[in-house]
Amino acid sequence: MSPDVNLDLGLDLESRAAAAWMLGSFIVVFLGTRLVVRLIRAGKGPFRNQSVGGVHLHHLVWGIFLMLVAGVGEFTYQPEGPWLYVLAAAFGAGAALTLDEFALWLHLSDVYWEREGRVSVDAVLIVGALMALLVVGANPFDSDTGDGVVAVVSTIVVGGLLAIVALFKGRPLLGLLGLLVPVLALFAAVRLARPTSPWARWRYPEGSSKALRSRRRFPERDSRRWDAVVEAIAGRPNEPQNDPPNGPPAGSTGETGTPREQEGAR
Repeated sequence: MSPDVNLDLGLDLESRAAAAWMLGSFIVVFLGTRLVVRLIRAGKGPFRNQSVGGVHLHHLVWGIFLMLVAGVGEFTYQPEGPWLYVLAAAFGAGAALTLDEFALWLHLSDVYWEREGRVSVDAVLIVGALMALLVVGANPFDSDTGDGVVAVVSTIVVGGLLAIVALFKGRPLLGLLGLLVPVLALFAAVRLARPTSPWARWRYPEGSSKALRSRRRFPERDSRRWDAVVEAIAGRPNEPQNDPPNGPPAGSTGETGTPREQEGAR
């Protein structure tokens, strides 16, 4: 006879307090990070890009480090009280730094100030909303529903896989919301991918019917109401550059007179 498996995913008051510290740290660090990178981009203030050995150091590196420290501290020592809140705040800060460059690990390319980089803000806003749900006690992964552990785990796994497909198709909003409502991720996963998405680059050959349909469905200059919200938080993305085949002349600047490498500062 196999032993009973009990997976308790309920949220007590202390867990919700830790979630509040995580959410608060997440919001403060994200807004502070965006303020700093916008100042760097404008060439104002004392802040500058960081590099080690001539290699630019993205701030997601610090985010990954913070999340590792917080995770190891929680799993190893399982503290209570103040130290639990310290680890929660550290994890929230690390998550903010890492998700602020979500587009980089989605596209495997530095698109922070490009149009594709807006997906980072989408990811931050959705994850922040999920954290807020935990703070108020709305736990989407609570197994105490009568469906059993297997059903809950299966739903999480399937929903997670569909969400990944949706993200790769350039549908971050539906993909991340699909972690809570899998049918939204399913809808995005079976729909046409955006032309700038990794899925389109891998699966839609140039000149194919799907590539042409994708470009018609999502014009390059297409603007949505959501874009205004994203730009207010993250700043306006770079305008596409019509450089000659051999690249721009050395030391050339964009329309605003800002060097291209400074425009891409983060």
